[in-house]
Amino acid sequence: MKVKFFDLNADKPLKYAVICARYNGKWVFCKHKERDTYEIPGGHREDGEDIEATAKRELWEETGAKDFDIYPVCIYSFTDYGMLYFAEIRSFGELPPLEIEKINLFDDIPKNLTYPTIQPYLFERVQEFLETK
Repeated sequence: MKVKFFDLNADKPLKYAVICARYNGKWVFCKHKERDTYEIPGGHREDGEDIEATAKRELWEETGAKDFDIYPVCIYSFTDYGMLYFAEIRSFGELPPLEIEKINLFDDIPKNLTYPTIQPYLFERVQEFLETK
């Protein structure tokens, strides 16, 4: 399967939000408590939630980010539709005691990814977005 990208559009069919985030020039990746790999922050949309609210909630839940700017990049699909975001984090609070064990900061995308068939493409798309921003 291939990751497909779409222009920004209505958010009704969007099931999840993924947020490539940066802090002080480093990329933020999460390590889930049940895995030995890293992933881009993100997750499923809750009932009645708009997709940007999903992105902000997931960024906080998975990184503890409390002060940030967030930008929609594009809609993408792999099996379902999701919204890809970029966030510039200014400060973190305490990491919520949920699914994520810790966050790490990287100069580039780490090699040991949870979703290696999807995440490199999302990361690349955000880098393209930043070049035009």
